[in-house]
Amino acid sequence: MRWIDLFHRWAGGIVGMLLALLGLSGSILVFKHQWLGWLPGAGDPQRQDVGALAAQMDAALNTSGEMPRSVLFAYDDFGLTRLSRADGAGAYADQNGRIVAEWASKWDRVELWLFDFHHHLFLDDLGATAAGIAGLIGLTFVITGVILWWRLRRTFKLRLWPRRMSRPAIVTHHRDIGVVFAPLLFLVMATGATMVLKPVSTALFAPGQLVGALQAPFAPPPIKGGTLADNLDWAEMFTTARAQFPGAEIRLVALPRQPGDLIQMRLRQPPEWLPNGRTLIWFRPETGALVDSRNVQAMPTGIRAYNAVYPLHAAKVGGWLWKLAIAATGLVLAMLGSFAVWTFWFKRPKPRVRPIRPLAAT
Repeated sequence: MRWIDLFHRWAGGIVGMLLALLGLSGSILVFKHQWLGWLPGAGDPQRQDVGALAAQMDAALNTSGEMPRSVLFAYDDFGLTRLSRADGAGAYADQNGRIVAEWASKWDRVELWLFDFHHHLFLDDLGATAAGIAGLIGLTFVITGVILWWRLRRTFKLRLWPRRMSRPAIVTHHRDIGVVFAPLLFLVMATGATMVLKPVSTALFAPGQLVGALQAPFAPPPIKGGTLADNLDWAEMFTTARAQFPGAEIRLVALPRQPGDLIQMRLRQPPEWLPNGRTLIWFRPETGALVDSRNVQAMPTGIRAYNAVYPLHAAKVGGWLWKLAIAATGLVLAMLGSFAVWTFWFKRPKPRVRPIRPLAAT
């Protein structure tokens, strides 16, 4: 038990602040669409009719400035279309095609750099791996914390904040609030680590297969496309997509980035939890002709289960109750991590000084 306590305290003192920042940023991102609601058109109802989507594509491709790399259509709780350009640039447009906000870098938009920090720590793939490892360490905190709490379970008292800002009170509060949120903390950190660490996700959802087996079915077909035409019939392409997958929501159009790339369309079928779906269709960029498609609902159970990880982690399912639960979990993680660092490095108990006894007279 002593070694468990030492590991819990030392690892918390070292990794605690990173987990605290990940928890805080995640809590803020849960309500991203809500705090972006001040943008003009953000509260407009979502339009998914073929004519409206085609008009938005035409408007996006004819806006001034650089051509977008992708067009992400409005959600049911956020009425703006997002145009993504190279080097983090982009714009929000209403569903009539009017640009309402534009940026030249991700640093110009709080929601973009906050998302990049939470997912990549501003370090791309290296940062994502570091965040995933921190999540695995966080899982050990949950397990060891419950073990350490069990010995003192009779002293349990639920408080949202320490009774006073002394080290014993903070440690007691840390232990008790941690065990209350232990299931949600475990879920949040397990799903976060699973998303970014491919060996972990492969072991869980495609055991016995090579790393990357969960992503392989979504690879584009081995067909080269031509130059993107100026007068594509987007209405016809969206109609084709709807014929392939009736009832699916058309979420995103990714335009060719390199010579030979195809146009990729991403759809969300009713059973899918992912907000942008994983059902894919490819079209020729020179003619708009259908090339191939991937029906995620026909894929193995492991892949479909893996696609539920992100919606659970980011509260994209479950309505407002789950949003509040995940946001509260992130705030608790922020509190646990920051207090762990503070008590470990700055409020450690002072060593007791033993009084010097005078020598006995002989």
